[in-house]
Amino acid sequence: MKFKLILSDVDSTLIREEVIDLLAAHAGHENEVSAVTAKAMAGDLDFRQALMERVKFLEGLSDSVFEEVASQITLSPGALELRAFCRENQIKFGAVSGGFHQVLERVPFFRSLDYLVANSLVVVDRCLTGMVKEPIIDREEKARHLNLFAQSHGIDIAETIAIGDGANDLLMLEQSGFGVAFKAKPILREVAALSIEEDLADLISILKTS
Repeated sequence: MKFKLILSDVDSTLIREEVIDLLAAHAGHENEVSAVTAKAMAGDLDFRQALMERVKFLEGLSDSVFEEVASQITLSPGALELRAFCRENQIKFGAVSGGFHQVLERVPFFRSLDYLVANSLVVVDRCLTGMVKEPIIDREEKARHLNLFAQSHGIDIAETIAIGDGANDLLMLEQSGFGVAFKAKPILREVAALSIEEDLADLISILKTS
């Protein structure tokens, strides 16, 4: 097989939800935050600015919210099948997320991956401060982690696949050997080699024939 590594976005890609929107719902600010999320994913807002604006709404939440939100997460169709295929065929499979590590690390699917990078919320005295730790995982960082993931396994960037749905995934898809847009915004479909609308397992046929 030509492709030896897959790195995927998480929110609205490997999972159906946007983690920050789930967190905001617990803070009573779901509508305000989801509106900003939509603009950021469409490329209408700078991701870093949008993330910091949204995270402020989470100030004061107990860190017990991480466990609650993790229990609300549902995997996208085909995510389990794609991971299983990669395991059977020695293809490295990882995730890079503008969402939050404290939630994803509580989901068994993500603990089992070969690579996982996400933003981290600042917590003091078991309460969220409304801040996020640097470096923020934005489009530049996602592309950088694609290269780091590949280099750590001695894999050429041309042998990589990147999967995403929004503007924050743009550079990662452009730099990969094969960019896949999943239920994606128009800005991403324009640069993707393949666009999938329903099931991530549709990518398996591409892997088999590569």
